[in-house]
Amino acid sequence: MTRKNVRVFLDTSVLFSAVLSSTGGARRLFLLGEAGLLELVVGPNVLREADEVVRRKVPASLPMLAQLLEIGKVHAVSAPTSKQIELARKLVAYGPDAHVLAEAIRANVDWFVTHDKEHFLKPKLSMNLPFEIGTPGDLLQKYTDDFYLPS
Repeated sequence: MTRKNVRVFLDTSVLFSAVLSSTGGARRLFLLGEAGLLELVVGPNVLREADEVVRRKVPASLPMLAQLLEIGKVHAVSAPTSKQIELARKLVAYGPDAHVLAEAIRANVDWFVTHDKEHFLKPKLSMNLPFEIGTPGDLLQKYTDDFYLPS
């Protein structure tokens, strides 16, 4: 049986977390991407925002961000359509996060991974989206459970 790789959209918070910690769940996602077990995806706003945050908060870690993107085989999707942005704005009131959600919708992913409790995790976005929303730990737990369950 051929198993399709899980396609995962990474929020800026996950990129930043992976840059800061070599042992956390965010960093493990990049290792799974490197191994070809996950397909890691970002949007143009997420890439720009991650670059800005790292430059502002930990500029010496900018090479680590670039290295993670490369080793994780992360690829960027094109900008979302106006229709996707409009849909996301109906679901998330905060404009910048609505745009990130629109990028995830555009990316056609299985998971949207974030640390943003206020706009994504607490409300669990009780919406009809075609992907799961959770933390790196949520995805890793689900991935582990699915992998180890007997068929």
